[in-house]
Amino acid sequence: MNNLKRRGLMYVMSSPSGAGKTTITRALLKDNADITISVSATTRPRRAGEVHAQDYYFVSQDEFRDMVESGEMLEHAKVFENYYGTPKGPVDAALSQGRDVIFDIDWQGTQQLYEAAREDLVRVFILPPSRADLEKRLRNRSKDTMESEDQIRSRMSKASDEMSHYQEYDYVIINDNIEDAIVKAQLILDAERLKRHRQQGMTDFVKDLRDGL
Repeated sequence: MNNLKRRGLMYVMSSPSGAGKTTITRALLKDNADITISVSATTRPRRAGEVHAQDYYFVSQDEFRDMVESGEMLEHAKVFENYYGTPKGPVDAALSQGRDVIFDIDWQGTQQLYEAAREDLVRVFILPPSRADLEKRLRNRSKDTMESEDQIRSRMSKASDEMSHYQEYDYVIINDNIEDAIVKAQLILDAERLKRHRQQGMTDFVKDLRDGL
């Protein structure tokens, strides 16, 4: 029995809307007991049924500003009139316990995370197999979400900009089959967990091995 412990990692997945990121994220959460999803802080009002510290950390604008100024946010952004961000404390606690934290954020948030915690970060970008396929997925989804034609066009326009940032990521998965994409995302997670710098106590472990020869 070895005494090795593993530091958790920050597993970021980004993609244009409709590329399959949410489905892959849910599969990883379901199949990995030692992974949790990052919970963001927000200044927007709590909606019916939402739970504080489960759906979001609901804070005032003054509280959010104080968290940013005191360095308690790993990344943050303003979306319309509300602020969203990732509190540092819960993420650090999970990583130190050997738990991985999965992030569903865009390229801008990923850049901020890279600046704040690059040693812990694993960045994965999900691409659709073609523009036509992405549009088809968005149109199929709009039947449930009741999105308008203008909203679909807006998402397609935004997707073009988002996809231009794929080079800023460590891994790229082309999601032409969702089951295969989930397998690839899991393989990346498994390999990153074995990185040498995440294996705490490795120096002493190898020393003991050598001394026993």
